Amino acid sequence: MNHVYILTLSCPDRLGLVHAVSGFLLEHGGNIEEAAQYNDHTTGLFFMRVQFHCERFARADLCAQLQSFAEPFGMRWQLHAAAEPVRTVLLVSKEGHCLNDLLFRWKSGLLPLDIRAVVSNHRDFYQLAASYNVPFHHVPVTPAGKAQAEARTFEIIESEGAELVVLARYMQILSDELCAKLAGRAINIHHSFLPSFKGAKPYHQAHARGVKLIGATAHYVTAALDEGPIIEQDVARVDHSKAVEDLVAMGRDTESQVLARAVKWHSERRVLLNGHKTVVFK
Repeated sequence: MNHVYILTLSCPDRLGLVHAVSGFLLEHGGNIEEAAQYNDHTTGLFFMRVQFHCERFARADLCAQLQSFAEPFGMRWQLHAAAEPVRTVLLVSKEGHCLNDLLFRWKSGLLPLDIRAVVSNHRDFYQLAASYNVPFHHVPVTPAGKAQAEARTFEIIESEGAELVVLARYMQILSDELCAKLAGRAINIHHSFLPSFKGAKPYHQAHARGVKLIGATAHYVTAALDEGPIIEQDVARVDHSKAVEDLVAMGRDTESQVLARAVKWHSERRVLLNGHKTVVFK
């Protein structure tokens, strides 16, 4: 993966954009390995992701050239080295299925991450983190000390240089200020019952209503609780024979899989924000 880069961009749609981007890469010795684009006719925006190999220019030089190229098109763009794993901090509370799944996938080489730390408001998973040689930070949260706990959590995130923060069943509502600081780089997972089954014990509520589908949603964190741009969703079918415990177990499996896919796509630079929605180049 040396000399392989990923370029993502968005701009107002116009004729010749694909030709212009591919021509720029050709002029700079770039060999395209993978490309995908999307035209949103509702907003008039164009989105593109290109993975390419280039030995002629270093990343800094490419960025300088891209800045001049992109300006006439009004492009918003990012250029990443494909070989660089995404520095990540995981947040968790007392349900560890998503944390365990992400750590296992990462250690197995299935996620291009560099997991720098686990932060939790409980001590339950310090041994799990230690088994993967990941630093564990216990940051308790109380009503009176919530602001201080949040400040400490953000301090850890910044000290680790985290590009991505994953709320792996972190059962604390982040302040509007912290949501703004983490905009576009924090992913949350929750059950897809919202808003029908808000509050405590959503699977119990769903069971009592006799639902036929349970599911999970991974989305970016915003100040609007559980309403950020959706990255991935999935469902599992259930019927009258399933007990609450069955729904909980199935729900945990779905949550883990949905979150893992969202984290993978984000870390591979496949997710572009499109207002309140996302474009996902799978």
